[in-house]
Amino acid sequence: MRILLLIGTGSFIGGVLRYVLAQFIQAKFLSTFPFGTLGINIIGSFAIGLVFALSERTNMTPEMRLFLATGICGGFTTFSAFSNESFGLLRDGQLLYASAYITSSVLFGVLATFFGYSLLKLI
Repeated sequence: MRILLLIGTGSFIGGVLRYVLAQFIQAKFLSTFPFGTLGINIIGSFAIGLVFALSERTNMTPEMRLFLATGICGGFTTFSAFSNESFGLLRDGQLLYASAYITSSVLFGVLATFFGYSLLKLI
């Protein structure tokens, strides 16, 4: 039960942060391109790379790793929003935006995880 509460609390924190930050990012662009979700997923990918590098480098407990990675990072990032926005772009015939969004989300997400992980390995 303790682990479920840790993950749930982390998910709450991550979800609230996601909403506030995605709204902030999207408000900066006058476009239907989902910059908010893209930014959130790249930031979250970087953060999860940091979490796993830190967990390998320190004596981080499995509970703390679950709180940070599954809870906060899982609540912060969202594959379902990415999928829905990709579908919406495709449905609306915005093939260029859809292709750019899907490609950049996957590419930059993986690169951000790598950079987050590598950053702590270098220090």
